[in-house]
Amino acid sequence: MDLVVGLDAGGTSTRAVVLDLDGARLGQGLAGGANPNSHPPSVAAAHIGEALAEALDGLDSRKVRSGVLGMAGASKMADPAVSALFQEAWKRAGLDCPMRVVTDCEAAFATGTSSPDGTVLVAGTGSIAGRVVGHRMVAQSGGYGWLIGDDGSAFWLGREAVRATLRLLDLDAPLEGLATAVLTAAGARNRGQLINAVNDRPPIALAQFAPLVSSAYHHGDPEALTIVASAARLLANTASTVREPSDTSPIVLVGSLIKTPVGTHLKQELLTRCNAQVVMATEGAAGAAWLAAVDVLGPTAPRPA
Repeated sequence: MDLVVGLDAGGTSTRAVVLDLDGARLGQGLAGGANPNSHPPSVAAAHIGEALAEALDGLDSRKVRSGVLGMAGASKMADPAVSALFQEAWKRAGLDCPMRVVTDCEAAFATGTSSPDGTVLVAGTGSIAGRVVGHRMVAQSGGYGWLIGDDGSAFWLGREAVRATLRLLDLDAPLEGLATAVLTAAGARNRGQLINAVNDRPPIALAQFAPLVSSAYHHGDPEALTIVASAARLLANTASTVREPSDTSPIVLVGSLIKTPVGTHLKQELLTRCNAQVVMATEGAAGAAWLAAVDVLGPTAPRPA
C-alpha cells in the first residue's frame, strides 16, 4: 500500500498527515512550530521530525512515495545549511522520497479546493493573500509583518482593541465590555498602566487580545462590531489585490480568524465583491498531502477523506 505525507509547518505548530492513495487518513502528528524565521533552524527541523514520527507511528515509512512540506518561511530553505537540517530530519523519519517544499499558502489553498488556480487568503496572527496558478503561488499581497502590514489579522485586531480602549479612557467615557476586558487582560486599571503593559511585551503579543474582540462582538459591544467589520474589509482588500475583477476562480480562506466573526464577515464581503466560490478551510497538512498524491497520480488524485 503506497502512502503520501504532507506537513503544515507554521510559527506556532506543525501538523503532519499520512494518506494512502485513495485519500484515506492513516496517521497524523503534531509538534511545535517549524518556521525557521521564528525558531532556530535546528529547533524547527526537530519539530518536523517529531510530527513525522508521530504521524508514521505503526506505518512502513518505506512505502511513502511522495512528501510535501508546506511551510511558513519557506524562502529560508534557500540557505543550504537550513535545508540540510530539514533534509536530515526527513531522512531520520525513514523517508526515502524527496522532500518537496511549498509555501504554507499553497498547501492551504490545496486544502480547500482541487482547482489548480485561484486565490488563498490566510488570516491568522498575520495576514497574506496569494494568487495560485497551477497549484503554485505566483503573486502575493500583504504578508509584510506586524510593523508595516498584517491588516485585519489577529495582531491588528488586538492592537485596535487596545487603541479603542485608550480612546475611551482619554475621553473619560464609560467603558464597554471590550474595554473592560482589555484592561483586565493587561492587568491594568488606567491609561498609563495599559500603555506600559502593552509596551513592555513583544509587539506581536497584541494578537492575544484578538479573542476579546470576538467575545465582545457576540455581546453587541459597539467598538467590537466596528473592529470586526473593518478587519473583514481590510482582509477582502488584501485578497482583491491579487485578483482580476473578472476572475471566477475559487477563494480559499484559512487561519485562526476564519471561524470567528471576522471570518463570517469576510466571507460575506468577498461574496458581495466577487463572482466566485468562497471556501473556508482549516487544515494545511491535508492540502500538502493531497499535493503529494498529485505528484504520484496527477490531478485526479482523490481528495483526503
